[in-house]
Amino acid sequence: MKKFLAVSAVAGMILLSVVACKKKEEQPVPKTFSQEGQAGAPALPPGHGPTGSIGPLTVSVPPDVKGKWSAVKLIIDDKKTKKTQEFTVGLSSELKIPDSNLTVKVSDFLPDFKMNGNVITSASNNANNPAAGISVFESGKQIFPGSGEGGWLYAKFPNIHPFQHDRFGITLKEGVKK
Repeated sequence: MKKFLAVSAVAGMILLSVVACKKKEEQPVPKTFSQEGQAGAPALPPGHGPTGSIGPLTVSVPPDVKGKWSAVKLIIDDKKTKKTQEFTVGLSSELKIPDSNLTVKVSDFLPDFKMNGNVITSASNNANNPAAGISVFESGKQIFPGSGEGGWLYAKFPNIHPFQHDRFGITLKEGVKK
């Protein structure tokens, strides 16, 4: 009788464990939204949210940020040679990537990227969510972003809207203060 009770108790605990694990697995996954507000899309970094309307994006650099940053540091990964190089590129300047036909144009740096509707701005002058506005050209043709407007690289979220190329990777390391 004692063996039967012991076996029954162990079987009950195993069954309870399996049921408890099943319940954990069946919990609904919270919905996330892309910039367009589509459910199930990847979560966006802080400062992003549904745009709410369709139209051109406007970049507004606040007075407490304007003129405080002079450049950005970009990391260029060459997948062919397996070399990584760091370049400092001035704002409103460009970088010709060595041994390539790629040119990176840097427009703005926002230390605390925030998007409100169709306006891209910085919530503060602190590097809470650093982002750089860039365009990439190959043989004179814009390849990033595909839409023709400037794209953004995020230092803390390099996998959000990344630059994708067969040979080169470009990521934002940080902004450079004046």
